[in-house]
Amino acid sequence: MLRKSFLAVLLFVSAGLLPASAQRWTMDPAGHGIVWRVDGAVPHADHIEMSGQRMACVLRWGVGADSAFRLERSLVFPLLRTVPNNTHASLMFRLATDIPALLAIDGLALQAERVDTVAIDGGLEVRSRWYTGGHNIGAARTAAAGPAIAMTRRIFPSRELPVLCERYVVRNIARRRLTVYVPEFSQRFETDPDKGVEGSYCVRADLAGSGRYSLAPGDSLCFDAVFQAGRAGDGPLMPDVAAEYAARMDFVRRDIDAALVLETPDPVIDRLFRFAKLRAAESIILTRGGYMHAPGGESYYAAIWANDQAEYVNPFFPFLGYDIGNASAFNAFRHFARFMNPGYEPLPSSIIAEGDDVWNGAGDRGDAAMIAYGAARYALARGDRTEAEALWPLVTWCLEYCRRQLTPEGVVASDSDELEGRFPAGRANLCTSSLYYDALLSAAALGRELGAPRSETARYGRQARELAEAVERCFGAEVGGYHTYRYYDGNTLLRSWICMPLIVGLGGRARTEGTVEALLGPELLTDDGLLTEQGSATFWDRSTLYALRGIYRAGQADRATEFLHNYSERRLLGEHVPYPIEAWPEGSQRHLSAESGLYCRIITEGLFGIRPVGFRSFDLTPSLPESWNRVELRRIRAFGSEFGLRIERTDGGRLRITLSEQGRKPVVFGVREGETQRVTLKNNPV
Repeated sequence: MLRKSFLAVLLFVSAGLLPASAQRWTMDPAGHGIVWRVDGAVPHADHIEMSGQRMACVLRWGVGADSAFRLERSLVFPLLRTVPNNTHASLMFRLATDIPALLAIDGLALQAERVDTVAIDGGLEVRSRWYTGGHNIGAARTAAAGPAIAMTRRIFPSRELPVLCERYVVRNIARRRLTVYVPEFSQRFETDPDKGVEGSYCVRADLAGSGRYSLAPGDSLCFDAVFQAGRAGDGPLMPDVAAEYAARMDFVRRDIDAALVLETPDPVIDRLFRFAKLRAAESIILTRGGYMHAPGGESYYAAIWANDQAEYVNPFFPFLGYDIGNASAFNAFRHFARFMNPGYEPLPSSIIAEGDDVWNGAGDRGDAAMIAYGAARYALARGDRTEAEALWPLVTWCLEYCRRQLTPEGVVASDSDELEGRFPAGRANLCTSSLYYDALLSAAALGRELGAPRSETARYGRQARELAEAVERCFGAEVGGYHTYRYYDGNTLLRSWICMPLIVGLGGRARTEGTVEALLGPELLTDDGLLTEQGSATFWDRSTLYALRGIYRAGQADRATEFLHNYSERRLLGEHVPYPIEAWPEGSQRHLSAESGLYCRIITEGLFGIRPVGFRSFDLTPSLPESWNRVELRRIRAFGSEFGLRIERTDGGRLRITLSEQGRKPVVFGVREGETQRVTLKNNPV
């Protein structure tokens, strides 16, 4: 019965049916995480994904009506391939092993758990109190006797090993000495050899630190549980769990917390930005084909996509300066470049199975536009000439492919779009042409840096201007009473992806304002973000995150910031936390990782308005809401430098920008609202 109620709550929460104002979590004032202080608001259930370089896990956890903690671990091992070796062929195994139930105190089982807090900060931490029971001891008498032990669980993936680690700390909070028994325990499963690329795999759970312990009041003991998988015949790994936790937190503190630090008047936005950096960066698998950023979601690992990786997250990594993130981005583009061909046949939408195969199930989704857009922006922001020279042929090939797909009306044709037929996209859609337009602009800037012929960069500029006119002719329309865009020829319902022209700077003032009104109108806007299509019940965070960036780019910072705060509060402190999600109802709001990269780009490209235009230069168009007097983004590690930007509102209504770069005195300049400033950094590679 308890199991049934647990799942019912999980389905209720996943459906996004709780009120928008529900705020279960608080920000930890002593750290960087979030905390739920369990105060009777039970039952509650949720799920969270975390990743390392050789495994990922989805923890389905909850606190029941009896205040006890429940956990199911979904373990994913992307390097252990299953049959058929397709997109989803990572070894996956679910275990609900109840570790505390294995313990005994003075020869009695633990009973009547009371969870005090659940916290998330680089891992999942649960603090509980437990009672002991025995024959003829009822629940009331047990409770009256007072708790016997306090237990802290800390659950996290290893950074480099195919291991999920759990550390348990048990403290005697009784008034007498207790004997704690931690048993020897090993759980082992052999998978079907016919279903593994390399035959049978072994999944196992083991306890480390078994024994009999005598604890005086106030004393503690530690033991560990390790969940792993490997090839049959390989010996089990015996990791030092304390060292694994230190490595995990070193990554969090050094590569996440110490880089690209946001400070605004809104602590909720600052904190979700921090969590989004972590989710975007942690989910990178070290495969035989090099580092591959993994969307996750118990489906997408050891593979790359033209949208999730090339378009969404790769242009973000140079700003974070995370070396493995940059390596995964360059590696993704390198893999796509393998499929360039003289006949200009479409590139694959996805390269799967550690680089050994491809997926083309939705045909041409506009993938070349996605790749050109992402590769050109990445190369400029990365500021590495050698990498840019290697990527230039891919960018130019993709642009030529798109040119060859132009319809007689002058927009780009494709078989589908990134939603792969879930919603109609016509013969040509607004998203693909918008990405192609932006890619042309970035390619012109990149070509100038690389010394490409002037005729070539001028041609890209001319093609961009012609495309802008074609987009207006073909897609500009009155839809649902709004002066906005139709998503494709014949489209009569508002679509969330009409935000794309805002992102790339297409459209005149009236069209831009009408599109913002349409995005924020009752037809699309819900408590969970934007509906994919007017009248549907489906939402995908990716279009919501693009729209937020676009509304900032449109100069409507007040409306964008209100929307961003409400969205951030729901994702960070609501019922399903702590990251941006993929979609509903598909996937039950999985924590796909590239969406977190899109969240971060709301700040870098929307609020701060950074657009790369050279290896050491960018255009800055800040968009500051009236209620904010100051924002700052420190330790930006892009354009070959480490620098910071502070934006302050002055008494005269202008914005004062302070640029602080390593090895250079701060530079101060002013801009009007909506004005663009070209910024050139000192050549000071980090």
